[in-house]
Amino acid sequence: MTEKTKIAFVGLGSMGLPMAHNLVQAGYSVRGFDMRTEAMDALVNAGGEKVISLQTACEGAAILILMVVNVDQARTVLIDKGALTALPHGAHVCLMATCPPDAVKRLAEDVAASGKVLVDAPVSGGVVGAKGGTLTIMVGAPEEAYNTVAPILRTMGDKLFHCGPEQGQGAVVKAINQLLCGVHLTAAAEALALGEKAGVDSATLFEIVAGSAASSWMLKDRGERMLMEKPPVTSAVDIFVKDLGIALAAGRSVNMGLPLAAAAHQMFLSESGSGNGLADDSQVIAAYRRLNGIS
Repeated sequence: MTEKTKIAFVGLGSMGLPMAHNLVQAGYSVRGFDMRTEAMDALVNAGGEKVISLQTACEGAAILILMVVNVDQARTVLIDKGALTALPHGAHVCLMATCPPDAVKRLAEDVAASGKVLVDAPVSGGVVGAKGGTLTIMVGAPEEAYNTVAPILRTMGDKLFHCGPEQGQGAVVKAINQLLCGVHLTAAAEALALGEKAGVDSATLFEIVAGSAASSWMLKDRGERMLMEKPPVTSAVDIFVKDLGIALAAGRSVNMGLPLAAAAHQMFLSESGSGNGLADDSQVIAAYRRLNGIS
């Protein structure tokens, strides 16, 4: 792959747009497509190529990057909307969304049947990592495919791992990552909610536990927002409803019980069911407040 490799990028959201921008800055020829014209215009203004359709974005592209919400959207883009047909033979499709491992495997088979290669490459690091090019990228793909796309992936993430030769193995690692994030986040919410119930000053409690052996990355990152009345949204409650559901499905696929993940999932489900699915994920603490009568 050269720096003039043509890349199609579908999904120019809060993470996808800065990821595509980083590719442009690295010298790649990037054609971005999104249902929102303002997102495509933003990429063009940053140096990307203007396109009029998904098909024109994919024509002649050696790589298609999918930064969509889930595997259903990926399948719609690839099959229902014709991206696979528009891509040249031998093109690589990098699926960077968080998806169930079994669904990734099935999609990889469909992509292979069309003469292309699916690279399972979910990411972690959020908007900050997307903007800074510091994402963690977990790849499941044959070694040859991994080596082909690795230079492009390194433009978007500085922590690149080949998790195995099969599609779906990157998705398994991402599911495990999200299991830990979700459990750590609900544990932090449970602890801070206990402090509120006991009448302890929340700011003081947070300062103490965030600087002690009890701390975690999720506590440090989300704790302050747990104490805000209306925190900004950096990642929604419903994201963890989805991701912990994927982790539980991964456990079922190997007959493994995941009781902590299940408990965390229930707390996020409770908050989403209360109408707050689009709230910042730190607000899982509100589910504990309701459960325990904390005003």
